[in-house]
Amino acid sequence: MYIKELEIENFRGFGKNTKIEFQDGINVLIGPNNGGKTTILKALELLFSSGSNKKLKIEDFNQNIKIEELKKHSPKIKISAILSESEKEENYSDDLISVSTWLIKIEKPYQAQITFEYSLPEAYEKDYIEYMTEVETKSDRYIYWKEIENEFLRKYTSKIYIGNPEYKNIIDSESLKTFDFQFLTAIRDVERDLFSGGNTQLKEIIDFFMDYNIKTDSSLDKQDKINEIKKLKTKFSKDASVLINSLQSRMEQGKKEILKYVENVGTNVEKITPNFDGRLLDTELYSALKLVIELETGIKLPATRNGLGYNNLLFISLLLAKMQKDSSKEYLGSNAKNFSILAFEEPEAHLHPNMQYKLLRFLDENVKNEVRQIFITTHSPNITSKVKLDSLIVLTKLNNEIKISYPGKVFNSSEEDVNSKKYIERFLDVTKADMFFAKNLIFVEGLAEQLLLPIFAEKLKISLEDNHISIINVNGRYFEHFIKLFNTDTSDVAIPKKVVCITDQDPIKKMRPEGNWEKCYSFEINLEKESYEYKITSNKTLENLKDLNKDFFYIATQKEGSTFEYEMLLENYKRSFFITESVANKELLREMIENVEKIKNKDDLLEEVNKFNKSKLRDLQINYIENSEEDIQQKAKHIIASRYLASIGKGEVAQELATVLSNDMEFNVPSYIKEALEWLCKK
Repeated sequence: MYIKELEIENFRGFGKNTKIEFQDGINVLIGPNNGGKTTILKALELLFSSGSNKKLKIEDFNQNIKIEELKKHSPKIKISAILSESEKEENYSDDLISVSTWLIKIEKPYQAQITFEYSLPEAYEKDYIEYMTEVETKSDRYIYWKEIENEFLRKYTSKIYIGNPEYKNIIDSESLKTFDFQFLTAIRDVERDLFSGGNTQLKEIIDFFMDYNIKTDSSLDKQDKINEIKKLKTKFSKDASVLINSLQSRMEQGKKEILKYVENVGTNVEKITPNFDGRLLDTELYSALKLVIELETGIKLPATRNGLGYNNLLFISLLLAKMQKDSSKEYLGSNAKNFSILAFEEPEAHLHPNMQYKLLRFLDENVKNEVRQIFITTHSPNITSKVKLDSLIVLTKLNNEIKISYPGKVFNSSEEDVNSKKYIERFLDVTKADMFFAKNLIFVEGLAEQLLLPIFAEKLKISLEDNHISIINVNGRYFEHFIKLFNTDTSDVAIPKKVVCITDQDPIKKMRPEGNWEKCYSFEINLEKESYEYKITSNKTLENLKDLNKDFFYIATQKEGSTFEYEMLLENYKRSFFITESVANKELLREMIENVEKIKNKDDLLEEVNKFNKSKLRDLQINYIENSEEDIQQKAKHIIASRYLASIGKGEVAQELATVLSNDMEFNVPSYIKEALEWLCKK
């Protein structure tokens, strides 16, 4: 059995009925601050924790309910969960028995329902309507909520129904006791909660794991185990009596002095003589135990001397041990928990990435054995990158409403979608996982764009941080795989974000009539139409993505050049500082840029080109200069840009340029990138 679906109405940030679907095992909730993640965990707590406070505050109601609705009827919070049969669950399992009175569907897979309602009793509804009708303000919603809080909230009651909520079948007090709901909030006091031996929880854990070798010995039956443990307890009591007798002998003289005062105040009138006696049980010594850490040197320190991250891991492990204890039928009999749920806020707190990965592996293994279902909220790309897409639930705020998206469900069963899903899961590293947290996205082909776009944005006075923009390098033209996650036109569970894809034109040519396609420079296009066939772009992505919804997707590519670097030099062909240390032919290129203003005619430009060693590129450029009808400055721009493109190793030059351009240099941001950034930031 597992919690398959949660429905929330008018609870905190959730207004109208919102359904959240879960999977068996681990569920990871991600989204912005105040995006509803904690609210989902709190909703689960209200349903499944018998010890939680069911009395809510006015702030727990969704504050966006319209005034007209508030005047018509009292606001109500409703939370409902559907529990469903697990895939490999046995027939007539303990799970089925525990929810037998909750069933709303008996066919396989069976389904059960539990509903929490927080509402004003019907007896007060007429008074509510009459009172709210007389509230004077017509537009200030805050006034209405204050009136509800002051006059009616104290009369609100909470009810938990099982089965079809229309039948109003109240849950019995014992039903929830089979559920073990543990909520680890983001703020945890590990010393207070579990590290002191005097703490009840730790004492219970110690008692459960005491003599664990006997309790788990499959060769012994139940009575044999009881007898073996009883022998050990008896032996402990005998050994302890030696200690008690030792204390008694040490107290012999002191006891006489104490009792002398007792006699003097007259307590022996009734012939009652006080004395000291005692026995010591093993359970009474648990409070003497404290969790410590032992160093390699043998020095022992209190666990509270650990760092916060390490203690968080200890805390989690001890809590899971407690949950194992609470689910043991042999230990607790009919009081044992049947279904354990762990709700966990920000497990990454105080943990460096490797420890986050280890914790996630630990939880994943634990969910197969002890804890039945785990719900995690996180802001960590490290954790997000290590879970399957099917485990992710993304919350997005749109116009004061929370949209629920499921990255794993946007892919259908087609071969293309299956391959896309596998690709994303394979390459979803920490950097790419950031796409689930950002509000707006820029996908780029390579390292150069990834490094230089933040500098371009700064030059344009556009704050990537303020606009919640992340730049994701997909290492090639793999945009289509990722775009499926955000295309709400093709999937209603996709993530609604504005997305820019920055990609290269990469023109090609082939010799007529039957040549092979090969790369070419932008300046070559249609230069030799009789001998070659040309295509302005070889980039199929531009064609495949051209029909995307223009409100959410923007495909940016060069206007004149063939690549990012080519276009960058076209628009900055007079700036020699773009020629960095690792550029080949840097002296000749720098000289050409510095002389560009002096180039007045074809001969001047040919003179600059002929300074370079003879090569295929030089021949192409000479042909371009001789035969193109473009003006001389346009030709100079393309000569510099193409020579620059042929002279660089992209990654190294991009790193050098990032350093150079960040030094407050004056340059032009490529216009196609400028327009894309402005579109992305447009409200």
